[in-house]
Amino acid sequence: MKYFLIVGEASGDLHASNLIRSLRTRDTQAVFVGMGGDKMREAGCRIVQDYREMAFMGVVAVLKNMNKVFRNFRIAREALLAEQPDVLILIDYPGFNLKMAQWCKQHMPETKVVYYIPPKVWAWKSYRVHRIARFTDLVLGIFPFEPAFYARYGYTCRYVGNPTMDSIHMAQDKPVTSFPQPFIAVLPGSRRSEISHCLPEMLEAAKEVQRTHPQYNIIVTAAPGVEDTFYYRLADNDLQLTRDTYSVMRQASVAIVNSGTATLETALFGCPLTAVYHIAASRFFGKRVVDFFKHTVFHDGYFTLVNILSGKEVIRELIAEQFTAENIAHEVTRLLDDRAYRETQENELKQLQVILGETCAADTAAKEIISVRL
Repeated sequence: MKYFLIVGEASGDLHASNLIRSLRTRDTQAVFVGMGGDKMREAGCRIVQDYREMAFMGVVAVLKNMNKVFRNFRIAREALLAEQPDVLILIDYPGFNLKMAQWCKQHMPETKVVYYIPPKVWAWKSYRVHRIARFTDLVLGIFPFEPAFYARYGYTCRYVGNPTMDSIHMAQDKPVTSFPQPFIAVLPGSRRSEISHCLPEMLEAAKEVQRTHPQYNIIVTAAPGVEDTFYYRLADNDLQLTRDTYSVMRQASVAIVNSGTATLETALFGCPLTAVYHIAASRFFGKRVVDFFKHTVFHDGYFTLVNILSGKEVIRELIAEQFTAENIAHEVTRLLDDRAYRETQENELKQLQVILGETCAADTAAKEIISVRL
């Protein structure tokens, strides 16, 4: 069979590469084409467009790059028509992939459409669940509560395990980069806009802690595709920067993490953490912004995957007007100095692996994808 995969960022490239390898073990004659990156290439996928030419997040970024956005849609359509794949596999990246799902169903009805790692409709824009169900043949969720969410609307979603767990397990067998010990980790996100909004405040907090705990170094993680000079412009030239994020998560004494998948990854490594998130205009509107997000964006009152999966506050979420260097420093200091508080969080983090289960997401997803053609 021929598979066409579309991803729009680094994490999708990683998860797609693992899926390709799992599919190949079950379908030895498989051909893979897609829009992705280096990891997909390494797994044997022919790339028609690099995801780094597609990673536009936010209204402003999309508007500034509208010509590129339209070009990417054209490239995707032309490639699909030329390749005539048996299965189109969409991985996250909803703004682009939902449009491609609809186009494929309308113009290539013989091609099966699979959404692996679907949009987080349980947290934001729940109305999209109808569109997903209408234009896909199979939805493969990565959170254990997703099947129940889809069932409420009369649709089917299959939980295949969480690919982050797969990545964590694989990382355990790899060599670890050594860093000056002990250290505080700062993970400011993967997109330029969020890095520019978050890194200065996160660094200020880490340095405030360092003033009372001088034995701690500060290590900042850099995102794929974002050059080092971008970080130095936001901080200073003696910044300790690394791209080996997993080594940082495995060794840090505590981490300050911009909300996203990185919070879950850090937690699964057992590293104590606090999460931050910048919301535009929150300094002007304060608590009203947080209340709005709690009723429209948050899932059961929580914003981070760690707390959503746990169903309670395991890590402190500092968002909107609560996202200040003072608040971050206070929480980091507490995690470093209050042994009972730290151990309570560490014990809760261990439960996440139980909640997510040991199923290999890529293997289970591959089995489901192959069955959709039978």
